[in-house]
Amino acid sequence: MKRYLPLLAAILAVPALQAAGWIKLFDGKTLNGWSVHSGTATYVVDNGTILGTAVLGSANTFLCTEREFGDFVLEFEVKVDPELNSGVQFRSLIAREPMTFKVPGKDGKEIERKIPADRVYGYQVEISARKSGNAGNVYDEARRGRFLDDFSNKPKAREAYKDNQWNKYRVEAKGNRIRTWVNGVPCADFEDSMTARGIIGLQVHSVPKDRFKPYQVRWRNIRIREL
Repeated sequence: MKRYLPLLAAILAVPALQAAGWIKLFDGKTLNGWSVHSGTATYVVDNGTILGTAVLGSANTFLCTEREFGDFVLEFEVKVDPELNSGVQFRSLIAREPMTFKVPGKDGKEIERKIPADRVYGYQVEISARKSGNAGNVYDEARRGRFLDDFSNKPKAREAYKDNQWNKYRVEAKGNRIRTWVNGVPCADFEDSMTARGIIGLQVHSVPKDRFKPYQVRWRNIRIREL
């Protein structure tokens, strides 16, 4: 039996080593390591969660990590008012000055998309009410302005999100391949090489004045493992 003890110890150590590879992006107490960009929505720590609240007249707002990441697995839990659209940016960037993107439009013709300084742009995993059918898809925020995967033939993905409940997300970015899961259900799976590295950002979407209320979104258990 003694000769098997080292092997047994090695096997038991694997989960511990994997757990040690995770980095907590939110310590549950402060917003250290994060900063707000693009709008004026508010972010506070509340009961061990990050609470984002919409502000009248604000543009899309993002609470961003100061650190950038390339290849990784990102996990978090989120709960959002069904009337508020949200998302989490990854491999995203912050414009240091006004920028213009030339991207293909719906008809295939090139169009220009302009953004101001401090605007966050890049990949965003969608957080939205179940009826939208887009939760878990990846949107190219403020750049191409479209979803990057086709959910029309993914009925399970379209129904994975649960309204008014905590939802667990997983995003895996490795090389050009990007994959997402919502509550354990595979959602987006595609290849794209637009951005290989960038920040993580928590979004509070703008709300039109004619239907404004201080809608809220919460995040917890935000962690990342670099690959």
